[in-house]
Amino acid sequence: MRSVEQHMTRMANEWYHTSSYGTVLVHIAAYPHSTTAGLAAALCLTPRSVWGTIGALRQRGQITVLRINRRNHYCVNPDAPFLHPTVNWVKLGDLLGGLASRCSMSPVARN
Repeated sequence: MRSVEQHMTRMANEWYHTSSYGTVLVHIAAYPHSTTAGLAAALCLTPRSVWGTIGALRQRGQITVLRINRRNHYCVNPDAPFLHPTVNWVKLGDLLGGLASRCSMSPVARN
């Protein structure tokens, strides 16, 4: 198994087609009921950065929040529009396909 340092080095040497907003959104779609700490660790972002990104996505209706015990869990809103001026008519559910439909707003085992 790779160490955290090896993982972060590998992540730093790669680039993505999306911003941190898109990366967080796709990760939430792929791993329903992700927590802020889990997102930060998986995406090599700071918890503060993830928290701000989640706040912005939530304000724009891109994700919904479910409180389970003491933790917030996040799910993609498949009916929300994709926020890009050239394709703002596309719904997140259409763009993310089956990933967006993986999340139901009920408590489930975390991935």
